[in-house]
Parts: sequence; structure tokens; C-alpha cells
Amino acid sequence: MWGFLPLYLLLVKSVPAFEFVGWRIIWTLPLCLGIVAWRRQFPELLAALRSPRSLLALLASALLIGTNWFVYVWAIMAGEVYATSIGYYLNPLLNVLLGTLVLGERLSRRQWLAVAIASAAVALLATGAETMTSLWISLTLGFSFAVYGLVRKQVAVGSLPGLTIESAILLPAAIAIAAWYADTPAGSAFGQDLWMSALIVFSGVATAVPLLLFALAARRMDYSTLGFLQYIAPTIVFLLGLFVFHQPLAPAKLASFVLIWVAVAVFVWDIWAKRRAASA
Repeated sequence: MWGFLPLYLLLVKSVPAFEFVGWRIIWTLPLCLGIVAWRRQFPELLAALRSPRSLLALLASALLIGTNWFVYVWAIMAGEVYATSIGYYLNPLLNVLLGTLVLGERLSRRQWLAVAIASAAVALLATGAETMTSLWISLTLGFSFAVYGLVRKQVAVGSLPGLTIESAILLPAAIAIAAWYADTPAGSAFGQDLWMSALIVFSGVATAVPLLLFALAARRMDYSTLGFLQYIAPTIVFLLGLFVFHQPLAPAKLASFVLIWVAVAVFVWDIWAKRRAASA
């Protein structure tokens, strides 16, 4: 579902990216509240609201995920599909690196090798890019989501209650954005056309449902399997860029993808090697 999200964004391309993210937040919150009620997670939600430390951390994570959403939506609508793919290929590798730098975790030799290869891919992308836009999109998406995960790791709040609180924190800004666009000569994208309005409302489903499924799966799957599956989404996005959006693949960008794929292979190899050693 995350991998095919660009196809949905293609349908709402006429909506300004900033306005669309505002509506995405507005429609995510009620759906999250409904699912929280269905799963009976209100005690967990209230416990987080009573904790100043949790609220402060969720304020930071809300700003990070809001930035991530805006950059992703804007990039897809601007035709920078490959840049978003690279950003999410980098994300698990950046998680490993941040775990070392911030949490004091130790990297294996294979993990250091994967990080080094990924760094070479970013350097190649920087030197071979016609503009710096693609590079900044990739780095912003990769780092914002990696730091988001790091912040959320420090808070004892479930994925869905956390997303609900983050959406509530961002709601005033989202309403202000929607109101500002409604006051422009072009008017709001919502309410002018039934089909487009339905697509905008669907943004809440496109946000909350995959995250809920991911949270449910994370409790049932091995870390190694989950880590491997994280590469499905950017792979689908890459294929969409190539075969659906028909974006040209410059040699430097192709070489960057090849290096990223090698880094991913080394990273996954390390995960499976540790799993086999633990089983033995």
C-alpha cells in the first residue's frame, strides 16, 4: 500500500501539495480515533496525554512526520519519484547509523560496509545530479523518517495512539492551511467536485490503514523479516517511476540505485546471518 501511494497521489495532482497535506491531517485524525475506539486503546491514549515527556516527544515526532508527508507529496507531484525511492531505501540504513551515534549501539563490520556503500551512493547522487533538488528530497525523507523512528522509540506509546496524538497536534496548522486555501481566488480543492472531495477524504484511509497493518504485523514477525519487507515499498516506487511515470534514469542516478541495492543486500545478509547464528 505504501509502495503504490504515488498512483493515488497522481489522482490528486491538481490539489496543491501543501493544501493536500493539510487535508490529509484533517481526515487522518477522525479515522484514527475511530480505530482507537474499535481497538479499545483510549487508556493508552490518555496515559500518553497525561505524560509531559511523552507529549514533548510526540510534538517533535509530529513536526518530523508532517515534514516527511509534505516533502513526499510535493516530490511525487513534482515528478521526483526516484528521489523518494532512494530516500526510503536509505531509511533502514540511517536507522542503523543513528542507533550507533545516538543510542550507543554497535555496528557489525557488514553493517559498517552497508553504511559506507550507501554513503557512496549519496555522494554519487550529489555529484551527478543536474540540480540539488533530488538529493535534498532523498536526504530529507530518509533522515526525517529515521529521526521520527528514533524519537518514537523513546516513547512508550503504540503506533496508532501515537499517530492520533501527532495528528491532533498538527490539526490547528492543518485547519489554518485549509482555511487559507479556501480564502484564495481558486478556492479550496475540497467541496468543488464530488470525486475530488472523496479522493481527499480517502487520504485519511491511505495514511492510517497501512500504518495500523504495519503495527499489527510488527508484533507478529521476526525483526529480520520485517526489515527485509521494508524494502518492498521503495522498490515498487522505483518501478512506478520507470514504467508508469516514465521518468528518465540518468547514468549517475542508476549507479546510485545500484549502490543502494548492494548496500541493502549487505544489510539484509547481516540480519539473516545474525538470525542463523542465534538459532544455532
